[in-house]
Amino acid sequence: MYIPKADFGYGKSDGRRVPEKKIVVFTGAGISAPSGISTFRDANGLWENHKIEEICNENTWRDNFEAVHKFYNERRMQLSTVKQNVSHEAIVKLIEKYGANNIYNITQNVDDLFERAGGDVLHVHGELTKMECEGCNHVWEIGYNAFDVHKDVCPNCKKVEDVRPKIVFFYGQAPMYTYMMRAFDYTMNPDTIVVVIGTMGNVVDVNNMLVGTPCKKILCNMEPSRDLPTGMFDKVYFESCETAIHNIVSDIDKYWNENS
Repeated sequence: MYIPKADFGYGKSDGRRVPEKKIVVFTGAGISAPSGISTFRDANGLWENHKIEEICNENTWRDNFEAVHKFYNERRMQLSTVKQNVSHEAIVKLIEKYGANNIYNITQNVDDLFERAGGDVLHVHGELTKMECEGCNHVWEIGYNAFDVHKDVCPNCKKVEDVRPKIVFFYGQAPMYTYMMRAFDYTMNPDTIVVVIGTMGNVVDVNNMLVGTPCKKILCNMEPSRDLPTGMFDKVYFESCETAIHNIVSDIDKYWNENS
């Protein structure tokens, strides 16, 4: 998904320079939880029995090479057993309804459930179904298959020691953040709509990107988070995204048409 830099033009009445209105959907693990993909905070979450510094750390992943690949092989296997839910499908329908030029779908998730629902999405933390080689910068699809560290290699340079899942590890660079920030430029238009679903706001600082912006804001989480003050949102749903999504879609339709 390519997100251009917001083109600031003059506002309708007060002469301020504002970008055109957009819909920005930003999702985290909570949108995929109903599909059966565990979140970090679950009682049986992905990180239980795994130390983050061993399996998701930019500085140590080579030292734990086999453990890292074993962990992500298991995640791909799990991903192959689940399917998208009504929330993924509803957001894809919104993209179809309003057009890809008007809605930016951004996720912290590394699963492919939006793609399976038929939609485009910007993955800011990587993609579980892809591999990359730091040695030659080659990226390839592995799908839901395991990477065997004892016999598999990079298909381009034929080496194994630099091969890793295409995942943004902690302390690593996240190049897609640049495009994420460009999408949030549109929040300076009061008619832009931002929908935040299934994230506590403690990895990507959503609060910092939204505070003081005049756009319409909708939040859906299972519970409050100190990193996402509810007072700055116009609509708040503390419930499963599956039960809230139809109301969220109605909110978007209402806000979008208010000043059309």
